[in-house]
Amino acid sequence: MKRVLFIAVLAFTMIACGNKKGQNKDGEANGSISVDGSSTVYPITEAVAEEFRAVKPEINVTIGVSGTGGGFQKFVRGETNISDASRPIKDKEAAAAKENNIKYVELKVALDGLAVVINPENDWAKSFTVKELKKIWEPAAQGTIMKWNQINPEWPNEEIHLYGPGVASGTFDYFTEVINGKSGSSRGDYTASEDDNLLVQGVAGDKFGLGFFGLAYFKENEGKLALASIDGGNGPVIPTAETVNDGSYSPLSRPLFIYVNSSSVGNPEVVEFVRFYLKEAGKLSTDVGYFPLTEKDYAGELKKFNSFVENNQ
Repeated sequence: MKRVLFIAVLAFTMIACGNKKGQNKDGEANGSISVDGSSTVYPITEAVAEEFRAVKPEINVTIGVSGTGGGFQKFVRGETNISDASRPIKDKEAAAAKENNIKYVELKVALDGLAVVINPENDWAKSFTVKELKKIWEPAAQGTIMKWNQINPEWPNEEIHLYGPGVASGTFDYFTEVINGKSGSSRGDYTASEDDNLLVQGVAGDKFGLGFFGLAYFKENEGKLALASIDGGNGPVIPTAETVNDGSYSPLSRPLFIYVNSSSVGNPEVVEFVRFYLKEAGKLSTDVGYFPLTEKDYAGELKKFNSFVENNQ
C-alpha cells in the first residue's frame, strides 16, 4: 500500500479537562487528534489513521512530518497529542518535557531496517562493511573522501554523491550513532532532505549516488534503486523481515515508536485512537513495508498504555 507523503501541521495544545472535553452530547468521543514527527513512522500512522477515520469519521486526525526531532520539539511544548519517533527520546528532550510538566509514555509500534541504497547501474559496490560506511560518513570525511576508490581501491575513480536525511530526522540520528559512534556526528557535504522521496529520486537519477533511509521507502521504489548488503562483522546481510526481526541485520535494524502525553489521555478520542493503533499496527505496518512486533509484544504495549491512562486521568 503506497502512501503519498503530505504535511499537515496543526498547532493544538491539549489540556486534560476531564471526560467532558472531546465528547458530544451523547458522551461519545468527538474531537481532534494532532500527531507530528518522524517521516519514517508517518506511513504507519497514516495507515492507522485512515482505518480509524473509516470507523470514527467524526474524529479529525491530523499528521505532520517535522522529523523526529521537530516532532519532539512540539510534543514537549504540549502542542501535539502524539509524536511519531524513529528513535527514543533524547535526554535534553525529556528534560524539556519535564520542565513543561509533560509526562509521556513510549510505545513501540513496529520494526524497521535502514536501507543503504545505490543506483542500479552501480556494479561495483554491492556490499559495505560498517567500517567502510563510517569512512564515507564520518565528519572527517567532509571535503576529503570524495571518490569511490578512496573507499576501496578496486572501485571507480569517480566522485561519490551522497544523499541522506536531514539533521532533524531520527533516521539520521540512528544511522550516525550506530555507524559513526555518536548521534548527529556526520559530514555535512551531502544532499539532505526530510522527504525520503527526494532522496529516492536523487540516487535513482545518479549512477554514482549512495544514500540511506528507512527500508519501507526502498520497497516502494525497488524498480528505481538497488539495495546494498551490510557486513556488521558476520558477513554481508540484506535487510528482510527475517533478518530485521532476528537482529542479524546489524547494526541497521531498529524499533519505531509513538509517544503519547499525559495531558491527552483525559480526552477519549486520543485514548481510543492509541488503543486502535496498537491493535492494528501489526497488520498495517506490514502493508506499508515495515515489520510487526509479536502479538505478545503488542499486548504488552497495550497494557503499558492502559496503565498510563489509569494513572493520568
